[in-house]
Amino acid sequence: QVQLVESGGGLVQAGGSLRLSCAASRSIFSSNTMGWYRQAPGKQRELVAIITNGGTTNYADSVKGRFTISRDNAKNTVYLQMNSLKPADTALYYCYARLGDIWGRGTQVTVSS
Repeated sequence: QVQLVESGGGLVQAGGSLRLSCAASRSIFSSNTMGWYRQAPGKQRELVAIITNGGTTNYADSVKGRFTISRDNAKNTVYLQMNSLKPADTALYYCYARLGDIWGRGTQVTVSS
């Protein structure tokens, strides 16, 4: 049973933008802190951004000023707007729900130089 479904990944040139979406069931999304993590080949999974139900956000230093996390509570969806993308942002991006420790299957983001 897939509970978090990511979309929006793809191939983009350096300097470009992508918007990731993560659709969740209402039972998971409601009152939950949601986040995005990423894992590049040969590296550990790392936090990209997180947002509480009240809208408080936190970002990895490497993406501050370039990425924006947001949520639409009516649609049970969390977004990650990624601007000024760099080749170092290339990774598999995972959606995460803190309560329940639930992970999506990931969506690939590839940034070419």
